[in-house]
Amino acid sequence: MSASSRRSFLYRSAIAMTALATQPWRAAAQSPFKVSVINDEISGDFDHACHVVAEEFGLRWIELRSMWGKNMIDLSSDQIAEAQKILAKYSLQVTDIASPLFKTDWPGAPRSQYGSKGDMHAAAEATFKQQDAILEKSIALAKTFKTNKVRCFDFWRIDDVTPFRAAIDEKLRSAADSAGKKDILLVLENEFECNTATGREAARTLNAVQSPHLALNWDPGNAVMRGELDAFPAGWDLLPKNRIHHCHCKNAVKNDAGKIEWAPVDKGYIDWGAQFRALKQAGYRDAVSLETHWHGGGTPEQSTRISWAGMKKALMDAGAFQG
Repeated sequence: MSASSRRSFLYRSAIAMTALATQPWRAAAQSPFKVSVINDEISGDFDHACHVVAEEFGLRWIELRSMWGKNMIDLSSDQIAEAQKILAKYSLQVTDIASPLFKTDWPGAPRSQYGSKGDMHAAAEATFKQQDAILEKSIALAKTFKTNKVRCFDFWRIDDVTPFRAAIDEKLRSAADSAGKKDILLVLENEFECNTATGREAARTLNAVQSPHLALNWDPGNAVMRGELDAFPAGWDLLPKNRIHHCHCKNAVKNDAGKIEWAPVDKGYIDWGAQFRALKQAGYRDAVSLETHWHGGGTPEQSTRISWAGMKKALMDAGAFQG
């Protein structure tokens, strides 16, 4: 099957579930998890994104990353106030601030080949020296939007991180401790273009940074994109489950050319039904947040609707969703 045929197949096989999964709901869905969607995976129009999440998907949680063409950390006070009104309108709660914190090069290291390439979800490129200010802005936003979590990263990936690893760990520790003083938890995302990219690397980082204020945003799709094709269950098995406090949901497949590419949640290397069951059995009660990334549906919104249909089915198969 050609790459174009594969994309067409993924689209057709998912579209049948989409109408059912996105019917308006009379009441919020029930789940042991805080089931959510990253708002800009639907639309940059925040009111519309909230309408889809609350009124069509039937959810009560949303993850905030960018809106109206701006990253969260660049919103004006008037825009923040408007966002609060919209959240109240749809009775939505915020899982976390999906900050771009530490998506930058480590000082003194060779410039990373894995840098932003212009894909920072409306965030401007920022230097290492600007990261403390980004942390403070992100903490303030978390307080404003009544969440106790801020997402962060582990700096753009260095081909040989060994000479810098201890210093990077110390920076993560100090940032987490600063957040902790304000009752905020940093959730480190294993990002495929950063130094902590896989389950195995996440286990190492968490073991090295023994701070109660640093947790993991587990993203097995990102781990697959970095080449950890057994992210679930093998990478997952290595993780300290009590330090996982956020989870991003997406998937990835290998195309005919042998390249890993994004896919809907229910198509790819990650068996999300099994992953949701494992999370539930581990006592996990935090967010599982759809981060679509796959754009095979034609538009970001339609792609997210298709991916949500697959995610909802996986949650139901795991006994982790009713609604």
